[in-house]
Amino acid sequence: MLREIVLSNARIVLEDEVVNGSLLIRDGLVSAIDTGKTAAGEDMDGDYLIPGLVELHTDHLEQHYSPRPGVVWDSIAALQAHDAQVAASGITTVFDCLRLGSDENAGFKRGEMRAIADAIETAQGENRLRADHLIHLRCEVSSADVLDHFEDFTSDPQVRLASLMDHAPGQRQFQTLEAYVLYYKKKRGLSDAEFEQFVARRIEESGRYSAPHRRAIAGACAERGIAIASHDDATVEHVEESKTFGVRLAEFPTSMEAAQASHQAGMAVLMGAPNIVRGKSHSGNISAKALADARVLDVLSSDYVPFSLIHAPFLLADEDGGMSLPQSISLVTANPADAVGLGDRGRIAPGLRADLVRVRRPAGIPVVRSVWREGNRVV
Repeated sequence: MLREIVLSNARIVLEDEVVNGSLLIRDGLVSAIDTGKTAAGEDMDGDYLIPGLVELHTDHLEQHYSPRPGVVWDSIAALQAHDAQVAASGITTVFDCLRLGSDENAGFKRGEMRAIADAIETAQGENRLRADHLIHLRCEVSSADVLDHFEDFTSDPQVRLASLMDHAPGQRQFQTLEAYVLYYKKKRGLSDAEFEQFVARRIEESGRYSAPHRRAIAGACAERGIAIASHDDATVEHVEESKTFGVRLAEFPTSMEAAQASHQAGMAVLMGAPNIVRGKSHSGNISAKALADARVLDVLSSDYVPFSLIHAPFLLADEDGGMSLPQSISLVTANPADAVGLGDRGRIAPGLRADLVRVRRPAGIPVVRSVWREGNRVV
């Protein structure tokens, strides 16, 4: 039996325009889009209807799994709490970041991320989750044991994205020691002597492990068809290296030079939506708004604040002479879906998944009123 739903009297955000009309959902897919108001179906009362948001990089699950230093929460419970907040923010597809590669007195032990991945599979199988969850492996290539951790995921079909990261001082995100002091010394409460030892060890590990681990992980991902992301590229040389590894997604480039080179090379440039909302980077690097103004911003990610992913596109569309609403919405829907090969979602079009978000925005911060995943209302 066909299952049909009609959503009427909506402002439907398509790829290149906003139309007033109604939407027919049939068996979880968009079936038809009609202009004009119809008496049939659920009245959207003139609210926006946009594609479900596609989130490629969020560390938010870690915050629920380990909410305080030394505290580990039940993985299923943590996942459900994370999922509830994600879905309520309009995110219908989320790539949960799992950190690979341990660090002294920080990070996670081998097996913990594998256990969380197993919990994701279990929770989805038991229909516990509102959003569609996939896995993004954040691979700290300067870590001695990152390849050991990576081996735990060699046959996991949930893994669709892997990023190659090096957070050592003098590299990528932390090109200056001042930025590193702010992020690590103060955050961890290290003494001067402890911090000097920490920096020396991280620099030595980066020099020893980063290059071979980067090559090994990129090669394994290429063999399995896993999309590869660079992370914090700062120079044209970094971008050229990323090209040799088949990188499709340039996450958080730290300079205009690197962002422009990545964009010109055909990589999707990803920046944080919190950067748009705050108007600046939390680590002192280039602002996402500057990249948007230069037309080299392709994808937004909520990173550490899920709701920022629905908030930021409306802010960008507010700018005089900036992006139209369809253009800004594509940064969180069609573009991220395309970057990782998810051609069945990210747009409102006949034949695609009915992943939809009803949004009201009378002024200021948008309000997510309803969310559908594959035609099923989840919020």
